[in-house]
Amino acid sequence: MATSLYDLSVPTFLQTLKAVGAFLDRAARHCAETRVDPNDFVHARLFDDMAPFHFQIEAAWHHSVWGLEAVKTGAFAPPALVGPVPFAGLQAMIGKAETTLEALTPDEVNSWAGKVLDLQIGPRRLAFTSETLILSFSLPNFYFHAVTAYDILRTRGVPLGKRDYEGRLRTRTA
Repeated sequence: MATSLYDLSVPTFLQTLKAVGAFLDRAARHCAETRVDPNDFVHARLFDDMAPFHFQIEAAWHHSVWGLEAVKTGAFAPPALVGPVPFAGLQAMIGKAETTLEALTPDEVNSWAGKVLDLQIGPRRLAFTSETLILSFSLPNFYFHAVTAYDILRTRGVPLGKRDYEGRLRTRTA
């Protein structure tokens, strides 16, 4: 059986988005237990020259939802960055991304397969197909920002492990 555009994208994004949502919830619980303000994470960075936590969450949203929107419309046009928002707003952002992706049907997403996309991203003009946009642009960027958000929380003392990042694996039934 061939793997469809839907299979490559929606369940893959959802697995990690749900993991991000869960580790944000774990961070909130950790903050409640340790009497730390979760909003202290909003501006946290791994290194001075890297984008802050809030950007990592927002970029994960953009590369999942708006990566698929680019496949649909032919233009990568995520909304403007909202900038620093309270920690609860970041949790809501991930929840909104999950809801948006869960509303997509396999038939709808698969109807976008094989499209030729020429995207203008800043000064760069990039030539993709639907599949290569997802596999070589959206997914790598999405994973980079999701793992960076995880790493920021981890370096700030939130008790997270690899399984928290993996989320629920899509295993076959035995």
